[in-house]
Amino acid sequence: MDVNLTGKKALVAASSQGIGKAIAFALAKEGADVMLSGRHEQKLKETVNELSPLVKGQLTYQVCDVSDAGQIKALVQAAAGDEKCLDILVNNTGGPKTGTLDTLTDEDWIESFQLHLLSYIRLLKEALPYLKKRGARVLNIASMSVKEPIPGLMLSNTFRPAIAGWTKTAALEFAKDGILINTLAPGKIETDRVKQLEKHRAQRENRTVEEIKAQAERAIPLGRYGQPEEFAAYAVFLLSEANTYMTGQTLIIDGGLTKSL
Repeated sequence: MDVNLTGKKALVAASSQGIGKAIAFALAKEGADVMLSGRHEQKLKETVNELSPLVKGQLTYQVCDVSDAGQIKALVQAAAGDEKCLDILVNNTGGPKTGTLDTLTDEDWIESFQLHLLSYIRLLKEALPYLKKRGARVLNIASMSVKEPIPGLMLSNTFRPAIAGWTKTAALEFAKDGILINTLAPGKIETDRVKQLEKHRAQRENRTVEEIKAQAERAIPLGRYGQPEEFAAYAVFLLSEANTYMTGQTLIIDGGLTKSL
């Protein structure tokens, strides 16, 4: 299948590591010119230097704190460049902090709203004039919590489903402009974020990380965690011209873990 990404211009948020990095790498391997972003310049620089010799497309980066509206505006303008055009937008952030209703403060809720929902809204709003130029693809990264709440992740269980609802609404609104917008929701993908959650759970339950992971893998029908590059392969399809008729959908990549329909 020819995904036809050569020369496409892409912006991938939170892409110095984890799932965002894997998506940026996969797009660039297929020939897209990708701008990476994140809060830490040294990490971004290291990622670009690591991946550039391995890809066909051009990799660049810009530092951006996506909780800051001004920095989002500057990021999108830089990604659109002199052509003032953007073909691909990937909305992504690090995961929300752990916590329950009893432990989370008002400040935690406000911070998570700004980072994990409002940032997606702002990025798409700023990018729209450039995305409309020749039709585009947008992908919002969420979590399996869009379908099934995860114990101890009250913030994720609140804002990730909101992303799914917002995706559907935005997809309906901008279909007339040739913009296809979908959500991709990971389950247990082997990233630093998942390892961090395992560590927190192990400490809370006075168990080892190895025990926590083994238990989690037994609950997954495929019997293992997914790899970032596996997740990225689905993202590449949805963000490519091979995807011509899917929009407004939320797809869960979890090895069969989620039990809901």
